[in-house]
Formats: sequence, C-alpha cells, structure tokens
Amino acid sequence: MTNSSYPVARISRFLSRWGAILLLLPLLIAGGCKSSRIKFPDHGTSGPTFEVNINDENLSDSRRRILRECHDWLGTPYQYAGYEKGVGADCSGMVLSVYLDATGIKLPRNSAKQAEFCKHIKKSAVKPGDLVFFATGSDPDRISHVGIMIDNVRFIHSSSSKGVCISDVTTPYYTRTFKMYGRVPGL
Repeated sequence: MTNSSYPVARISRFLSRWGAILLLLPLLIAGGCKSSRIKFPDHGTSGPTFEVNINDENLSDSRRRILRECHDWLGTPYQYAGYEKGVGADCSGMVLSVYLDATGIKLPRNSAKQAEFCKHIKKSAVKPGDLVFFATGSDPDRISHVGIMIDNVRFIHSSSSKGVCISDVTTPYYTRTFKMYGRVPGL
C-alpha cells in the first residue's frame, strides 16, 4: 500500500463501521426534537399558537402524555354528559377521559367530585397536567367547572359555548370564579 492510499483506506474502514450511524444521526436528532414541543392555538382552535415544552426535565412521563392527549381534544364540541374525543364532551367528561387514556387513572365523573378526589395545591406548585376548578354556576361555593393546566396560566377545558378550547386563569371571569388547583393522586 502506498502512502497516498493509506488515508483513503482508513476513511473507508471508518465509514464502513460508522457510516450508517453518521447518516442516521441527523434523522434521529430531528425526530427527537420534533416531539419535544406541542403547539397549542392561543385562543380556541384558531389564531396564533404557543408551544409547550413536553420534554421539560421537571415533567413526568404521565404529565407529558396528559399534554399530548389534551392537544388531541382541541375542537371537540361541547356535549352535556359527553366524554368522547371528537364527538362531544362536557368539562368533567373531557378531564375524566384524558386522565384515563393518558395515565389509566379513573377520576370521578363530575367536577365537584373530581375536586374532592384531588389534593389541594398552591398556585406556586401548579404543573402542567394539574387540574383547576371553578364555581361557574349560581352557587358561588359549589365547584361546577374543571380544566387541565397546560402551563402556569393556561388551561384546556370544555366550554359550553366553544367546546374544548384553551383559556387563561387570569381573565376576570376565571379570576372571579376560581376555587382551587388540584393534583390527582399518583401523578
């Protein structure tokens, strides 16, 4: 072997051993990054979007699955006593189905019972996947609405006027009707 062909032989051996990995590496990196964020519409199911980082090291696998499942529910119409993605759901039916499908945890059927089932948590402890409860009916002390937090201020819920959409807990209506944040046991 001549001196000029020696580097070519080394490169050839290197590529035969590592070539496939080097060729696949960009695809693996791109594929991994693609699933690290979920885009949610900013209001309802249209308009600008915002991204939620589901690979945040502080999020458990269960919380990541909840966020992915929540995203799939957007646009589902409101249906009293409903709990089917894409068909129709009320607020507690959507929450019950999201948790069951994403984590296997079965929650009570109505929002007041779901609140009793949860551990009360402070605003500073809220993480994506935790629940938020409101008293939106005629009794200001009775929990009648529930949603799932997707970041520190936005939550996904089934609105009787908009279906499954995203809202902000800091709006005047939700500030006025807010009752508590809750964490599902085992999450």
